[in-house]
Amino acid sequence: MRALVTGGAGFIGSHITDRLLSMGYNVRILDILEPRVHPKGKPSWIPEDAEFLMGDIRNKDTLLKALEGVQVVFHEAAYQDYMPDFSKFFHTNTVGTSLIYEIIVEKKLDIKKVIVASSQAVYGEGQYRCSNAECSRQNEVLQPRSRSREQLEKGEWELKCSHCGHDMESLMLSEEYANPYNQYALSKYAQELAAIRLGKLHGIPTTALRYSITQGPRQSLYNQYSGVCRIFSLRLLNNLPPIIYEDGQQKRDYVHIDDVVDANMLVLEKDEANYEAFNVGSGKVTTVLEYVQKLTSKLGKHIKPLIPGEFRLGDNRHSVSSIERLKNLGWSPKEILDDIFVDYINWINSIGDISDYFTEADKSMRSSGVILSAKHQ
Repeated sequence: MRALVTGGAGFIGSHITDRLLSMGYNVRILDILEPRVHPKGKPSWIPEDAEFLMGDIRNKDTLLKALEGVQVVFHEAAYQDYMPDFSKFFHTNTVGTSLIYEIIVEKKLDIKKVIVASSQAVYGEGQYRCSNAECSRQNEVLQPRSRSREQLEKGEWELKCSHCGHDMESLMLSEEYANPYNQYALSKYAQELAAIRLGKLHGIPTTALRYSITQGPRQSLYNQYSGVCRIFSLRLLNNLPPIIYEDGQQKRDYVHIDDVVDANMLVLEKDEANYEAFNVGSGKVTTVLEYVQKLTSKLGKHIKPLIPGEFRLGDNRHSVSSIERLKNLGWSPKEILDDIFVDYINWINSIGDISDYFTEADKSMRSSGVILSAKHQ
């Protein structure tokens, strides 16, 4: 059986490729080698026994060639960044995904399954409940608007109930909700809707997986979006303090790449997963400050983080996913945060590359108005 892995040179896609090859699949990779992610070109981990096509998911001729003779598609290609090039997010993530279905229908391709990489970002600020027992909406699940720039500039980090003004309690993120606000989140939710609904309309079995913060070996050292493990590890290895946005009390959910690959392989075989979206995470709460402290200790460093009261416009406050729906299909995470640290640090050490990639990315985000400072704290 032949599988197409779009974005197969990237972090998640390359690990899916390895697993498929180990299972006896013929694998074709389609990847544009986005310079912000792959500034040195084709990475060394692309296997020789996988067919590699360099091309753009938005190009119909290229995508048609990639889909020829394929039975299953793992659609991992995506544009991720904090930069305000809004149209590129939708052209790549939404239009590119729609083009897959356009070609399948137009050419009557016999595709058995399409698995689409969605994101926890589709929840926006997430789901909350007002913690004021006297509030008339105390028992409702609320989906607040994104925090305003004015609120963040005051250093007011927590979400407030729009009815009574009291602080709200964050809830575990559940699949029946979505509330995207920033450009990446909007494009991923549009992608997810297009895939599941076009798939169902035309009888193309499709599953969307809403990844939490996925971490492990091969995360790009260059892409600012690639996660706190990369950013914090590189700063600590360069004997610089990690910079924490807001106050460090943001709740996050970190999942190991091996568990994400397991989730993909599970839904590939499960008809019950067709035309559904599933969270893929650890289901465990870790604050950003706790994360930094554990990583610093793991690296044997004695460097305190900086918390300068800065924020990234468009970031959400708390995001921890419920994973009950996927667990009910037979999946559960096997790796813990310590495994993420060990595997990622070993990978960085193996390539011997701990250069200061973060400084230029930081300057770029500041000049574009993505990183801002609270004026009153």
